[in-house]
Amino acid sequence: MSKQTMFRIAVPLCLFLMILPGASASAQGPEPEPGSERSWWFWPLVLFLVTFVMGVLAVLGGVGGGVLFVPIVSGFFPFHLDFVRGTGLLVALSGALAAGPGLLKLNLASLRLAIPVALIASTCAIAGAMIGLALPTNVVQICLGGTILGICILMLTAKKSEIPDVPKADKLSSALRIYGVYQEASSGQFINWKIHRTPLGLSLFIIIGIMAGMFGLGAGWANVPVLNLIMGAPLKISVATSKFLLSITDTSAAWVYLNKGCVIPMMVVPSIVGIMLGSFVGVHFLKIAKPGFIRWMVIGILAFAGARALLKGIAS
Repeated sequence: MSKQTMFRIAVPLCLFLMILPGASASAQGPEPEPGSERSWWFWPLVLFLVTFVMGVLAVLGGVGGGVLFVPIVSGFFPFHLDFVRGTGLLVALSGALAAGPGLLKLNLASLRLAIPVALIASTCAIAGAMIGLALPTNVVQICLGGTILGICILMLTAKKSEIPDVPKADKLSSALRIYGVYQEASSGQFINWKIHRTPLGLSLFIIIGIMAGMFGLGAGWANVPVLNLIMGAPLKISVATSKFLLSITDTSAAWVYLNKGCVIPMMVVPSIVGIMLGSFVGVHFLKIAKPGFIRWMVIGILAFAGARALLKGIAS
């Protein structure tokens, strides 16, 4: 997708967010620290610069922007966790909306695979958002820190299979007609794929949906391992379908935060613009960056942010 198309998506989204009811006086942003004389634009500017760096790292490290955004911003910025989670969902959503049409056009994102998963995950994401807003902030902060540290372990141990061996499709996937064909660009071959262990995979998306809504992380970090390693979808199909799924799952959870007044333009606009511009730069750096070094750097940042979130929740 071209830069011009991305900005056509970003600009209306930002303008729309600026007139949302959630941006009213009932959803006041973070209060300045006592004795602080900083101007109102200070924290939005810092947020833009930090999210720009996040956008670069997200592309180079192969992770979603929401996974970096929530633990870092909640741990090092004076914003309430509810506002951070609401913004984190919209950050992940903006990237998914920008990438989704192109992935469908390339026949990499599978609608047959995405629809049953999205139905379960989006419903559970709504429940997760409600749970997250109902729980005390320190409890959510502790759970967030533990989840982020769990993601670090997952990134260290998870294996990937380009084209898993699925000897036979199970009855549920056959009934739902979840199968397809895509062309492998590197070889030019057409690859037929199917999935198995569908009931187990769909059951796991109940947990994934709840966690996505509760923490505002997006769920790409969990979608891909389940689709690829558990259900047996090819890696490219898993990654593309996971990205498309975020446009449905995160929308459901984001409406809950929006309805509660947890979405404000002062955070959303600089975050989305920073992540998108950083992603453009990250794509260019991807050709020369060393994947191993970037991967370890992202894991290190996540581990540090997760530990801080955990300690912050325990201390409060």
